[in-house]
Amino acid sequence: QVQLVESGGGLVQAGGSLRLSCTASGRTFSPYKMGWFRQSPGKERAFVAAITWDFGFTYYVDSLKGRFTISRDNAKKTLYLQMNSLKPEDTAAYYCAASPSGGLASLNYDNWGQGTQVTVSS
Repeated sequence: QVQLVESGGGLVQAGGSLRLSCTASGRTFSPYKMGWFRQSPGKERAFVAAITWDFGFTYYVDSLKGRFTISRDNAKKTLYLQMNSLKPEDTAAYYCAASPSGGLASLNYDNWGQGTQVTVSS
């Protein structure tokens, strides 16, 4: 089983930026797409963004378009999430996930990272 490991989370002031990374272990890694999700205490895990691994088509939740950018480096088997103009409401645990199929909902993903915490102070 390929393991996904997130990094890059931390504490940042409102208006700041962070870049999250998610690196896959193993020699073979070829999902159909990868995505980022986030979960705040007391809330359900929510879709943030996704990207198809081969062609790089991107998808975003409407509320985050323009502030967050998803990208990937296939050679490094690494997924990124650039987060700009961060707000306190962006505070959450962020998870990367790999999916063998289409569909953006979390149930379509079968391999999840352990999560990285992002905290935005006001």
